[in-house]
Amino acid sequence: MEVAEFRAELHAWLDAHHHEVAPDFDPPGTLDQRIAQMQRVKGILYEAGWMRWGWPERVGGLGGSPMLRSELGATMAARNLADPGVYSLVEVLAPTLIDYADPDLAADWVPRLLSGEEMWCQGFSEPGTGSDLATLSCRAVPDGGDPDTADTWIINGQKVWTSLAQYSQRCVLLTRTGTPESRHRGITAFFLDLDTPGITVRPIEMINGEREFTEVFLDDVAVPADRILGGVHGGWSVAMSILPYERSSCFWQRIAYLYPRVQRLVDAVDEHDDRAAEAVGNAFLALHTVRARSRATQHRLAGGATLGADTSIDKVLVASAEQTLYDSIRKCTTGVMELDDTPLGDVARIEYLYSRAATIYGGTAEVQRNIIARRLLELGEEG
Repeated sequence: MEVAEFRAELHAWLDAHHHEVAPDFDPPGTLDQRIAQMQRVKGILYEAGWMRWGWPERVGGLGGSPMLRSELGATMAARNLADPGVYSLVEVLAPTLIDYADPDLAADWVPRLLSGEEMWCQGFSEPGTGSDLATLSCRAVPDGGDPDTADTWIINGQKVWTSLAQYSQRCVLLTRTGTPESRHRGITAFFLDLDTPGITVRPIEMINGEREFTEVFLDDVAVPADRILGGVHGGWSVAMSILPYERSSCFWQRIAYLYPRVQRLVDAVDEHDDRAAEAVGNAFLALHTVRARSRATQHRLAGGATLGADTSIDKVLVASAEQTLYDSIRKCTTGVMELDDTPLGDVARIEYLYSRAATIYGGTAEVQRNIIARRLLELGEEG
């Protein structure tokens, strides 16, 4: 199915089933409500076939270009059917399992994620490592000492900023299996069941009052060897394989979520206020710029191109556009974020405060600019 045809049919279907898929709470709702809403809608869309387009048939999909599933995610974000930051975990983690897990395991588990039966999370970041993933220290050792014959691995360590682990049944977890000096060459990825004994999940309250992030503690956690993704010491490749999807489909969905906020800003300001007009113009220009860039990235990925350091440009642009938009909203709606206790004020505060992290999560803006400078512009090694 072509993207334009898919888009037209999807919108017609959603219009006809609006009352079935729409949230049953007023925005912003609680995190619990938003998670339940997303899982419920995923189930409805899976049964109707929409969630299966763009995914391989071997995992229950209906085939077609991955741009079809990007279009679905963008439509859900634009219609406020699902938060793109939460929904993006589908796009990040399902391809990982498809590419690196045993085919039978992927065929069993991926439909559970797509249908809303389960949620998964991503256990990458650790205290003290920041954006330097190669220095992670959460360790996995083979039970018995021999990695070639071990049936079980034992994991000890801690993860942090693990999004939505308290709602998740499974986790794609990166561990150290080599020496610290081996850096990225000594990392192994596991597909971990979060109800395994020895795992403790503790939510972390963010600046906007939400508890989207968690700490995850792992104490002598036993994991079967057949849950290794990408082979022993192959975890860096697994981690890097996530990047194209995170920087293409997920960004496209985020942009679709932000565009209605620009329109809301336009509707809220006085068209004769030059100061407001400038702020609106800056927000629209920033968002339109990243949309054009993201569209090109989408087509490159769908065409089979390998995405790499160039996606750091996308990351810088989308983070900058999001912060520019919410800065403009705050400037043009004086006092709403600070003083308005209505649902409108609650939404404005939560979204504005969340936007402050846009230049941090998924790789800080400083790291992305270093990558652009060193790998794309060849300006030399970091001093």
